[in-house]
Amino acid sequence: MNLHYTSTRNSDVKVTASQAILKGLAPEGGLFVPERIPALDVSMEELKEKSYQETAYAVMKQFLTDFTEEELKECIDRAYDSKFDTEEIAPLVKAADIYYLELFHGATIAFKDMALSVLPHLLTTAARKNQADKEIVILTATSGDTGKAAMAGFADVKGTRIIVFYPKNGVSKVQELQMVTQKGSNVDVAAIHGNFDQAQSGVKEMFENRELAEKLASGGYQFSSANSINIGRLIPQVVYYVYAYAKLLKYEEIRDGEQINVVVPTGNFGNILAAYYAKKMGVPIDRLVCASNENKVLFDFFTSGTYDKNREFVLTSSPSMDILISSNLERLIYLITGEDTQKTRRFMQELKESGRYTVSREMYEKLSDFAAGYADEKQTKESIREVYKRTGYVMDTHTAVAAHVCSEYRKNTGDMKKCVVASTASPYKFVHSVMEAIKEEPGEDELRLLPVLEEISGVEMPQAVKDILNAEVIHKTECDADRMEETVKKILKLDI
Repeated sequence: MNLHYTSTRNSDVKVTASQAILKGLAPEGGLFVPERIPALDVSMEELKEKSYQETAYAVMKQFLTDFTEEELKECIDRAYDSKFDTEEIAPLVKAADIYYLELFHGATIAFKDMALSVLPHLLTTAARKNQADKEIVILTATSGDTGKAAMAGFADVKGTRIIVFYPKNGVSKVQELQMVTQKGSNVDVAAIHGNFDQAQSGVKEMFENRELAEKLASGGYQFSSANSINIGRLIPQVVYYVYAYAKLLKYEEIRDGEQINVVVPTGNFGNILAAYYAKKMGVPIDRLVCASNENKVLFDFFTSGTYDKNREFVLTSSPSMDILISSNLERLIYLITGEDTQKTRRFMQELKESGRYTVSREMYEKLSDFAAGYADEKQTKESIREVYKRTGYVMDTHTAVAAHVCSEYRKNTGDMKKCVVASTASPYKFVHSVMEAIKEEPGEDELRLLPVLEEISGVEMPQAVKDILNAEVIHKTECDADRMEETVKKILKLDI
């Protein structure tokens, strides 16, 4: 049965999966959502013997129903290949009594590779299916990881351009070097003088700007997105939660049907929303534990029912979570309103105008699948250090936030179900913070610490890190947060 997509803000919208992927964002600024969340049509017993690629097809075919089997399998096979440094693609590593789902074995050593390796292929296939006659401009804001993964995925892909904005001084040295050294004739990146929320808001404003859309069209361009506002980013993320459960079953760590808990470090909410979709598809997940850093806007929402971004923006050692406007939460709000687009639109308008909204008691009660916790900077460091000392396992700062929250959740609730922690980045990506935590002394120059981390972790330095050490800095564009549109026009050589 064909599955169509509607907008969180307009129930009259009805498009195919390929059209939703191609557009990125609905015309009135809403996010595309499936009319229903489909069920898996294969059992976990069957899935436990399948490869990552086979699992991806089993999941994605349920959502992307206007893609043929041949088209979808080709996209998947081109995405999950030798770019990943392990055949498993997303290995599960047990350290003490927690299972770390390592999502950082792709080309840019962060979990964004899991979806951004396949999105370019889905997008170009969608363009062909819909006879798109314009060059697709991927416009993206990044808090550190999406940008590099998107640039790597789209570099030199025919018929596409990619423009990435990131907050200057808001990402790690390795993250910045990965972006500014990215090759590709169709790739541009600009540092904004501001934070991620300003970059993200600027991108959304450009998507909603009709005058700009007309100017783009006259220049032979159309916008699309590689952020998780694009449903083509979100659906591939569902896959690894299905895969993780199947592998726990295969390794005889759980019995078929046994419920597990999942803890996800998140700022923009997409990664944990994907786990929620997996649960709705039939994966036996009990609690979805939302782990925040000191920018704990999501923690406060899940504990009070009020979303309030009116607070100090904190720069932390887990910069990919330094976010106060969690775009993907809109998709969850849509579901707990009973799929009421008018209510959802009102909440998003409140957020835009006053920076806050409060859900009703009835809506709040529908959040019972979720729990929440947060870790401050001290707790994040302690988490890295303690897990390393106890098990020898080295994790990055974002994973450490989740590990701390997992431990606190168990202590506070007594819920000792098997727990999968989404490990979202390689420790090499945040080597300064990781080594500072382990050595318990002020860190040295970030790049000089790389071989030290290699020695203590016993894990070879990833090729992605080796590649940037002597790479030429190609991209030097900077702009103020309110000059992003002007920067895009300049890059595309549109009449300003």
